[in-house]
Amino acid sequence: MAKKQKYYVVWQGRQTGVFTDWKECEAQIKGFPEARYKSFDSLKEAEAAIHRNYWEFVSKKETAPATNEAPASVGQPIKDSIAVDAAWNTASGDMEYQGVYLRTGERIFLQGPFADATNNIGEFLAIVHGLAYLQKHQSDLPIYSDSRTAISWVKKKHANTKLVLTPRNKPVFEMLQRAERWLADNTFSNKILKWETEYWGENPADFGRK
Repeated sequence: MAKKQKYYVVWQGRQTGVFTDWKECEAQIKGFPEARYKSFDSLKEAEAAIHRNYWEFVSKKETAPATNEAPASVGQPIKDSIAVDAAWNTASGDMEYQGVYLRTGERIFLQGPFADATNNIGEFLAIVHGLAYLQKHQSDLPIYSDSRTAISWVKKKHANTKLVLTPRNKPVFEMLQRAERWLADNTFSNKILKWETEYWGENPADFGRK
């Protein structure tokens, strides 16, 4: 039996409107704070819904957070911030990383893929890249990362990786050296904060490949 066609309405996202393909819809909402969207069974319903209020079409159950309520000590993420994350392909060993502006979900930078690397290295490079980016723009915004390891490496100004140097990953080691040198030569006031996935959901900079 053929899969029934769905129509997706995005009221709040990178672009709004009616989408007939889930991947196209997902591109507008993934990592976008407080995205508002819903699927409909017919184009007529979707086209009518886009001109009405989102809250008319969702129940309290649908809008309830999927994660646990954050304790007072955790609070909520700071919207004026950037989030960084890395992705590592277990099959190929390729790594890439990116940074996004939390309030809008706009991608600020994307690097890779790099061969024969690790996820921790990507997380470390992403934080340092974010720090350098913010310094260049004279910004004191905080940076969120979901990697405790990478955050600790940045604090120590050294990537404590056990990765072995190969001809394929030489560019990654050169990037690591530049990142460590940048940390040694620069000071910054930006806070590096832990993204609390358990309470806030997936890191907005996540590549969505889990």
